[in-house]
Amino acid sequence: QVQLVEYGGGLVQAGGSLRLSCTASGRTFSSYVMGWFRQAPGKDREFVARISRGGGGTDYADSVKGRFTISRDNAKNTVYLQMNSLKPEDTAVYCCAAGRDSPTDFWGQGTRVTVSS
Repeated sequence: QVQLVEYGGGLVQAGGSLRLSCTASGRTFSSYVMGWFRQAPGKDREFVARISRGGGGTDYADSVKGRFTISRDNAKNTVYLQMNSLKPEDTAVYCCAAGRDSPTDFWGQGTRVTVSS
């Protein structure tokens, strides 16, 4: 079992930046593929980014490619999402997730990001 806690959400103006963090419990963090998802008001949850166990492989949704960067520090059991050039349409609750093969087995509670225009 993995418990995930997100940090770093908040209110930011369009064009600004935020960095989200997600810390995992346990000693097997490096064995999990990690990811970030988001859910905007009235919309379904959508994939944002994922990162391989060692951090060498990443994948992004087209809507955030070139603006967001996912990274991880296995020594700190933490995955990050650096979000630059934020847009109002990035407003959502952002959740991190973990899984053995894909980041869908364990979920955090989420952190809210609001981008004002």
